[in-house]
Amino acid sequence: MSRTHAAVVGTGPNGLAAAVTLARAGLRVELYEAADEIGGGLRSKPLFDSDVLHDICAAVHPMAAASRFFREFDLAARGVELLHPEISYAHPMDGTRAGLAFRDLDATCRDLGPDGARWRATMEPLLDRSTGVVDMLLSGQRRIPHDLRAPFVLAPRVLAHGSPLAGGVFRTERARSLLTGVAAHAVGRLPSLAAGAVALLLGHLAHGTGWPIPRGGSVRIAQAMADDITAHGGTIHTGRRITDLRELDHAGAVLLDTSPKGLLQIAGSRLPARYTRRLERFRYGPGAAKVDFLVSDPIPWADPEVGRAGTVHLGGTQSEMFHQETLTSKGIATDEPFVLVVDPMTADPTRGLPGKRPVWAYAHVPNGDTRDPVEIVRARIERYAPGFTDTIVAQQGISASAYEAYNPNYVGGDIASGAMTLTQSVLRPVAQADPYRTPVPGLYLGSASTPPGPSVHGMSGHLAALSLLRREYGVRTAPSLAPRS
Repeated sequence: MSRTHAAVVGTGPNGLAAAVTLARAGLRVELYEAADEIGGGLRSKPLFDSDVLHDICAAVHPMAAASRFFREFDLAARGVELLHPEISYAHPMDGTRAGLAFRDLDATCRDLGPDGARWRATMEPLLDRSTGVVDMLLSGQRRIPHDLRAPFVLAPRVLAHGSPLAGGVFRTERARSLLTGVAAHAVGRLPSLAAGAVALLLGHLAHGTGWPIPRGGSVRIAQAMADDITAHGGTIHTGRRITDLRELDHAGAVLLDTSPKGLLQIAGSRLPARYTRRLERFRYGPGAAKVDFLVSDPIPWADPEVGRAGTVHLGGTQSEMFHQETLTSKGIATDEPFVLVVDPMTADPTRGLPGKRPVWAYAHVPNGDTRDPVEIVRARIERYAPGFTDTIVAQQGISASAYEAYNPNYVGGDIASGAMTLTQSVLRPVAQADPYRTPVPGLYLGSASTPPGPSVHGMSGHLAALSLLRREYGVRTAPSLAPRS
């Protein structure tokens, strides 16, 4: 290698994962972050009290506990403690007990009563082949999976839970709604095969490696990766927005952790017209509107068991969620959106103070929605937790349209960086053999807009970095990600 320098634009989880991989391979790496702090979707900061930290984007990290990148990187060995609530997620219901997904599969099956055996039949085979299922779904989707049985375990369950057949799998509304709330993490039309795959991936992990909350906030994951990058000679520039690829002409190769819109803005003048047209056809999905609350007491859920869950889905019945998420995907705004709530202190008591607790909430809304979500989200929580309003000390909302200003990768508030349709889940951002390589020599895209897509797993950046290493520098062996002994 005569020129071993690479520039990475963006320090979200994929940009950091790419830089870790490149630096570990011996390249001199420079990262450029437009914001004043690193992390992208992994940022945490005080909002209302200097001693209470709020996660600004991602808060719960099933993929950081399960993905191949983080398994090899070994967060625990780097001092990042992933804490597990006893109940991974809950789904409150009107007038009846909430659905509860305990980390313990047996406890979940007992709690679901007449649907316990069906829940076990859905989840247990996936748990038995969990590593193979995870590695298959969190791959570039271009090679035969290492575990050849994994697709045969997953496929029939995706068909059952990602199609109109989904309504007949379970007998009780509690079980139907419990899994449908997980499918809604796909942020798109329900039911769909893509959402079915998301439901089964995240759903079985709830009983396996879990849905953990990092002690001290999501920023701890970003900082662990940044520390590894600098330890291997990398340099991180914050407050440095790259607007033109020519600013990086000093680099032997460039990897962008951006959306296709960002790629067009930075490199548009160098991209061939045909590739540009294909990027312009890339579809963005519904938006997320975020609300942060500072509250005086634990959320007073009508079903007290919900208070033991790290993540809570507010969406009503399965049919209500099917209807609501489909409306949202069509750009139709309502006052009763699907809402995710996280109470980090269920797992990490250090996150708050006496009388001051952070509460995190997302609402699914149409792309580009301009409404302040505070009252909509407060009302949704109040419906299932009467008296919640009285506990609010402070609150702050950010609309879907404003989210893009905070993080340009969230186009119109799309935190998935691209609609999670069946086709676009695999062929993102365009249909080609190497989805990370662009037609511009030395330019690569490694963001959530490339396979395997959204969530904090680092695999999009890692796989893009491996492509860069192979094509630009002839490095065909993936570097070790393990901590130094």
